[in-house]
Amino acid sequence: MRYFCLLAIWLSFSSCGIYSFTGASIDPNVKTFTIHTISNQAPIVIPSLSNTLTESLRQELNTNTNLNQLESGGDLEFAATITNYQVTPVAPQANEISAVNRLSITLNVEFINHQNEKQSWTSSFTRYADYSSGIDLSTVQEQLIKEISNQLVEDIFNKAVVNW
Repeated sequence: MRYFCLLAIWLSFSSCGIYSFTGASIDPNVKTFTIHTISNQAPIVIPSLSNTLTESLRQELNTNTNLNQLESGGDLEFAATITNYQVTPVAPQANEISAVNRLSITLNVEFINHQNEKQSWTSSFTRYADYSSGIDLSTVQEQLIKEISNQLVEDIFNKAVVNW
C-alpha cells in the first residue's frame, strides 16, 4: 500500500506541468516556444554547425518539456549566434608540437520569456572538446561538434527552464 501511495504522488507531480523529473520548472502560463535558426558569425564557418545546434536545441525542448513549438511568437523565444569556432593547442611538448588540440565553440544566446520578462536574459556559452593532435580535425570534427552541441544545449536549457 505504501508503494502505491508513493507511485500516486510521483505521478501527480510528474504530470502537473509545473515540474518534471527532467528538472524543467516552467510557469504553467507558458505553453509554447520559438527557436530562431542560429546564425553563424564565427571567423571560421562550418556549414552544418548552425543547423546542428538549432535542431539540437529544438529537440531538447520538445523532448524535455510539454511546450508546443511555434515558428514565431512563442511564449519562450530563443535567438542565438555562433560567435567563435576555434582550434587551439592545449598540451605543448618539448618539441614545440602540441599533443592535444581543443575545439571550442561559443554561442551568444538571447532568451526572452514573454510571460515573465524578468526571466529573460542574454548570455554567452562556450564549450570545448579535446582531441589528439595526431588526428586530422576533419576525421573527428563531426563527432566533436555533436559532443560540444550537446553540452551547449544542456547549458542553455538549464539556464532557461531549470530554476534550481
